[in-house]
Amino acid sequence: MKYFVDKNESIRLDIYLTTETGYTRSYIKTLVDGGFILLNNQRVKSGKIIKTGDVIDVNPPEPVIAAEPKDIPVDIVYEDDDIAVINKPQGLVVHPAPGNWDNTLVNGLLFHLKNLSCINGALRPGIVHRLDKNTSGLMVVAKNDEAHLSLSSQIALRSVTKIYYGLCRGHFSEEKGTIKTLIGRSPKDRKLMAVLTKDGREAITMYEVEERFDSYDLVKFRILTGRTHQIRVHCKYMNHPIVGDEEYGQGQEMGSKGQLLHSAFLSFEHPRTKEIMEFSAPLPKYFEDILSKIRR
Repeated sequence: MKYFVDKNESIRLDIYLTTETGYTRSYIKTLVDGGFILLNNQRVKSGKIIKTGDVIDVNPPEPVIAAEPKDIPVDIVYEDDDIAVINKPQGLVVHPAPGNWDNTLVNGLLFHLKNLSCINGALRPGIVHRLDKNTSGLMVVAKNDEAHLSLSSQIALRSVTKIYYGLCRGHFSEEKGTIKTLIGRSPKDRKLMAVLTKDGREAITMYEVEERFDSYDLVKFRILTGRTHQIRVHCKYMNHPIVGDEEYGQGQEMGSKGQLLHSAFLSFEHPRTKEIMEFSAPLPKYFEDILSKIRR
């Protein structure tokens, strides 16, 4: 796995990778000491301070298993020799992990697509960026390593446009604004993320209220950074959690089976042709049904 350090980063290597990969700091130190993590193609210590423009290679020992193809339906919005754009449904995990090795998007991609990039290893082929299990919508997948590196670089340089729609509890005080904080692993629960005062990574979310209801706002979000659970964490921080969010909100309501958050628009430069590609995905039916219910 290759990580391109974003703008305005000045943080320890192990803290950065703990947030980015989900690995513990002790495991990261083991990988660093074993030469499985390189900074700009050089071995360093886990406490090394990284800076803007650095490139980190994380190549842990290959797992004893690899993802297997499985005939899982995949909504392929676009495909060519280099990329595929997927409209992921709510409830589908992106890649295999303990507890779910064969019912993920990756298993479906391996069944439906001939080639996928290898940069992220045997369990995450083709995966350039992720959506949470219960977040629906658009993702771009790399079909070769050249495309993967190009897309990863664009994400690091913040030239990829990602727009989401979410239904939030309560009302934002402003019609539009920008949320800028540090986000890192929650000190109370390492499985969750949280807004931190230090040792986090810069997270920037732009928002605009699209429609107001009695007790909810339908909000358009544009993320300038791609931190884990970023929109969900920022909405909790603003005291307007995403409806249906079981980790950062009040859980299921109005028949929701997860957070009402949808990746609706994605734009990037094609890795080979350099053409600007733009894709849109309408809100899923269950999302529209809940909006209709509260409009009534």
